[in-house]
Amino acid sequence: MVLEGVTIAHNASAVVRTCDAAGVLHVDFVSPNPELLGINKAISTRAEKWVDLHIHTSIRDCLLPLKEKGFKVAVTHLDKEAIPYTEMDYTQPLAVVFGSESEGVSRETLELADLRVQIPMLGMVQSLNLSVSVGVILYEAMKQRRAHGFYDRRRLGDEEFDGYLRKWLSAGTESEEPTE
Repeated sequence: MVLEGVTIAHNASAVVRTCDAAGVLHVDFVSPNPELLGINKAISTRAEKWVDLHIHTSIRDCLLPLKEKGFKVAVTHLDKEAIPYTEMDYTQPLAVVFGSESEGVSRETLELADLRVQIPMLGMVQSLNLSVSVGVILYEAMKQRRAHGFYDRRRLGDEEFDGYLRKWLSAGTESEEPTE
């Protein structure tokens, strides 16, 4: 999950909570001023303990390494080239980019995208709250992945699983520094 230019901490916090609920391990924030985007623990319900948050100052710094690892980049955008979210294949390695609440994604992000996706709407308002949009798309991804058996077994390698286990077991302690 990639959030570009999101400026409302409430929305970012709700997205982190939704990502955890859907089993997403990584959320990337692209912001030139990341210090302005604090996670509200009351809204996130402390989901940031279970999700790795990554901060990038540019969309290229975020997306190019993902593309090098074999991820396709799907950008949420309302235009004629965008496919309905239910027609996207979420079983492939995929990074889904959501833009800011007021501006959407940048032109640069559109240029880096492999796919454009939209949530079709029938009313006069052509947008949903950011966390609602993330939830709609993530639960479609979960539906497709469940149908393909993605949740029938653990998909993380032993080393990665052990790293998360250690991190998560220490998440409730006062200090995350090891004591001697």
